[in-house]
Amino acid sequence: MQQIIHREAGRGTKDLGWLLSKFSFSFSGYQNPAMKGFGTLRVLNDDTVQKGGGFGVHAHVNMEIISVMLQGRMNHKDSLGYTEVVEKDWVQIMSAGSGLRHEEYNVGEEDVRFLQIWIEPKLQNITPRYQKRFFSKDKRHNKLQTIVSSEEGAEHCWINQNAKLSLGWFNEGFEYQYSLNPTNKCVYIFVLEGALKIGNETLGKRDGIGVWEASSFQIKAQQESEFIVIETPVNQ
Repeated sequence: MQQIIHREAGRGTKDLGWLLSKFSFSFSGYQNPAMKGFGTLRVLNDDTVQKGGGFGVHAHVNMEIISVMLQGRMNHKDSLGYTEVVEKDWVQIMSAGSGLRHEEYNVGEEDVRFLQIWIEPKLQNITPRYQKRFFSKDKRHNKLQTIVSSEEGAEHCWINQNAKLSLGWFNEGFEYQYSLNPTNKCVYIFVLEGALKIGNETLGKRDGIGVWEASSFQIKAQQESEFIVIETPVNQ
């Protein structure tokens, strides 16, 4: 098993007042040649948006863009005609494909906290699409809850890539054996709360680990923990 550790203290930071972003990989003004992404995972931003703040209308092309809501209420409006509000435990995904424009604003009374995740698509220039779904936290208690998958279904969001995203909420001491196809697949785990042990490494809050060249590995909660697992191809 090969692995790389990204500690919370090493992340990039962007503070605009209304927006505080922590970057796991190079993004915007933060450029780190050693942190250009992991497999087809290109962006993992840990964003906090203050009340009334937000992202004005802007465009995307050929990228899978996922928002995992951790706190607050955020609107979504796009050129496909969708006007939505997403809250804690909702996940939304845009397949930008041949091109779309959107905006996102904090429309609640508290800070919005969410993960912004970008993954390179499998097919280029597809018809743009939008989807959102709610994922009850109790359904990931001591298990992994699939929130995004390359297989279409009623229980998760669909992605234009051979990728899978899962959320976990483990009790202290709970162990889980994660299996994957070692051929051209890698996994990135990001700790939201608590502490995990992956192999011989202990990860704290907001630490990340990338794993590849492994058919399986063990995830053990050192304390009550919440985390996200992102499985993607190593390359296209």
